[in-house]
Amino acid sequence: MFPLKDNIPTTTFPIVTVALLIINVLAYFLWQKGGILNGPSDANVVDYGWIPYEIKHPGQQCIVQGNSIACGEGVPDQPSVIVTAFTSMFMHGSVIHLAGNMLFLWIFGNNVEDSMGRIKFIVFYLVGGIAALAGQTLIASGSENAVPLVGASGAIAAVLGGYILLYPRARVLTVIFIIFFFTLVELPAMVVLGIWFVEQIAFGAAGLTDPAGDGGGVAYFAHIGGFAFGLLAIRVFAHRQNPAYNNGRPQSAVV
Repeated sequence: MFPLKDNIPTTTFPIVTVALLIINVLAYFLWQKGGILNGPSDANVVDYGWIPYEIKHPGQQCIVQGNSIACGEGVPDQPSVIVTAFTSMFMHGSVIHLAGNMLFLWIFGNNVEDSMGRIKFIVFYLVGGIAALAGQTLIASGSENAVPLVGASGAIAAVLGGYILLYPRARVLTVIFIIFFFTLVELPAMVVLGIWFVEQIAFGAAGLTDPAGDGGGVAYFAHIGGFAFGLLAIRVFAHRQNPAYNNGRPQSAVV
């Protein structure tokens, strides 16, 4: 299941959503030096990604050492956890990782921005990203503590949590894959995002029972933490009603 677009137009141009898209793309290609076929360097990801170990062990930091990550005290010229809490939200591990996150941000971010205005949306997005990092940090253990977290998906999960409460019956054009075939179907946002959230819980729970702690490289509890923040905080931030939304469908103009 892969969403393509929703049917709720915005009342104003989503300048913050567009700016976030541009910043993420530029950060990947120009700052991280990532490419289409190759991802960014491990050193860049470790230096500026969020590492749970560093928050759980104050004064200690992690760096790339050979083919592994070494953590300890006295590591020079490393950014603080305050810096990496924000830089990690604008980093990605591959162009596919970037493209998937930006698609979700574009589909659902513009309407959430529309519901609260630009300044509030910036705050909502960044705090949602921090809530996502907190969710993964709380659950990380063992070797996972030294695995850097990068990506906008935690902050975007907060956007999804807000969207599902604001526009539960909005229609989302979705690609559904059936073995080697696919079809396009319009589904309620409640179904599309509800299934997505249940998947995060299921995969996250499966990772907890995996003796190797292998979550496939995906920080599911960051998604859960961000989504939960969006559910809880959206009514505090959102104050605008979209006139195009009426029981999940755009209103028809009478002429």
